[in-house]
Amino acid sequence: MDEPPENDVCSICHTNFHLPCQANCSHWFCGSCILQVWDYGAALQPSKCPLCRREITLLVSSEDSSRRRHRDDVAEILQRIERYNRLYGERSNGLFQRMQDLPFLLKRLLRDVMDPQRSLPHVIRACLFGRMIVSAIYVISPVDIIPEGLLGIIGFLDDLIIIFICFLYVAALYRAVLLSRHGGSR
Repeated sequence: MDEPPENDVCSICHTNFHLPCQANCSHWFCGSCILQVWDYGAALQPSKCPLCRREITLLVSSEDSSRRRHRDDVAEILQRIERYNRLYGERSNGLFQRMQDLPFLLKRLLRDVMDPQRSLPHVIRACLFGRMIVSAIYVISPVDIIPEGLLGIIGFLDDLIIIFICFLYVAALYRAVLLSRHGGSR
């Protein structure tokens, strides 16, 4: 998840990845290639993914790229990625965009939570687990907005909505963490 798949190439330059970064649509590109797409597109709006045409509002560089930051060419590309994230990372594009970003963010979050080498701030961990516990208690409890006993499967709808809202909140919180790690914080 933190590195592009093995034996894969950048879909823009069709060569091995040089400073790979992952877009919020889950596609991998060379950092310089996706920035070049942005340069040749409309500079006042986020770039669209060359593969799926979704708006790219977050670019996450690989761990290996960050380790090579001391090189001038790498530092310049990473600074441009950070600038891109500052410009477009905090954009709120509505519920549909957030729903599209949900799988990408939840996969990365799960990896961060499960990996002992990675560290999430304790406050973020507490918020995440607190939201999950409150949502689980609501779903399990017999007190509901729409009771299952009276309306059957339709009564389960409010539980699904609560779970969905919880996932959206968790994803938004984790997106803020990624933005702070990859240059989105000001």
